[in-house]
Amino acid sequence: MKDNVISFERDAAFYLKKGVSHYRHNRMDRALFYFRKAVNAEPFNAFNHYNLACMLSKTGRLQEANRVFLHILEKLNPQMTECYFLLAINYGLLGNLSKSRLYLRKYLQADPEGDLAAEAAELLAVLSENSDDSSPVYTERDFCLEKNLFAMARKDLLALLQGSQELRQILCRWLYDGPDGFKEEIILLYRELGGEAAKRVLLDFIKNPWIKERFRHLAILVLRKLGVSGSVSIFSSGKLREAKLSQFSKIRPEWRREWQQVIDCVVHNMRRSNCYEQGFFDDVQAIWRDYINNVYPDTPRIVKVETWAAALEYCLARFHYLNLTQKKLAAEYGVSCASISRNFRAMNKVLQLDEKAYRNMLSYIKGD
Repeated sequence: MKDNVISFERDAAFYLKKGVSHYRHNRMDRALFYFRKAVNAEPFNAFNHYNLACMLSKTGRLQEANRVFLHILEKLNPQMTECYFLLAINYGLLGNLSKSRLYLRKYLQADPEGDLAAEAAELLAVLSENSDDSSPVYTERDFCLEKNLFAMARKDLLALLQGSQELRQILCRWLYDGPDGFKEEIILLYRELGGEAAKRVLLDFIKNPWIKERFRHLAILVLRKLGVSGSVSIFSSGKLREAKLSQFSKIRPEWRREWQQVIDCVVHNMRRSNCYEQGFFDDVQAIWRDYINNVYPDTPRIVKVETWAAALEYCLARFHYLNLTQKKLAAEYGVSCASISRNFRAMNKVLQLDEKAYRNMLSYIKGD
């Protein structure tokens, strides 16, 4: 019986078709599996390697993708010049801007009239504008020194920055190369510094293709605050283009730990009182998120979570006409009535809670 079995060898085209099908249905791991199978079936077919490298890039395996792109150029088909461009993109995403510039130049040298030549030239111009490949190596010691600098009180740091070009250069370097935890703070520092120099830094920043979109949008928001209007150059939708700042809608900020601590604190106190239905828990969180989204990026500095949590519960009480006083909340949260009153006024000024509560009450009475 074994001699009568006809073996069925699936070829690369079969695996390629399966891979494309899984990709179109957003099943990336399965697509990657079949693109690897296609490479194994025809190891000298550059097109199969190219598909695999592109899929590796899409799934975030950038280093592995780069190895495949280089293998294509060095061993299989040096005429596939778009591999240089994709190498540049991947190295940019990995934060290696020197290699990104290198491969953009290689692409333009190999295929100056290529389909991607205009885009490669634009990206190279943006990356080269403020680059200095001859600058000294950035060491861990430099990183630690600058981290200590940013641990200073903001008012002291601002005073130093006003009079020091060297510190401004450090600030600009950290805007690109520092950890994400500092970048939002740096962008907001530029808003407080103000002036033409701050505008120029942020205008260059929003043109850079490698920065995260949430930081780009925050920089756009700060540029508006600094009085910049009209059309500016922005990297958007994969290319550098002219756009009006007014076209970019206000973004929701990435949620911070201290903001969540306020919610956790107020929810804990509300559950302990055992007198709230579930709908009130949804409302108090909605009020807090609405407030943060409306004041961003001018969000409050939260020193003591309990003062904001107490004010938030008082906002809920005022909105629903609940019999809850600031004095009672001050005792429950261990804070002063003055701090509750101050934070409530700040939130009410933005959200107009008293006015909304009044309108809701009228609607209820009328039976709307």
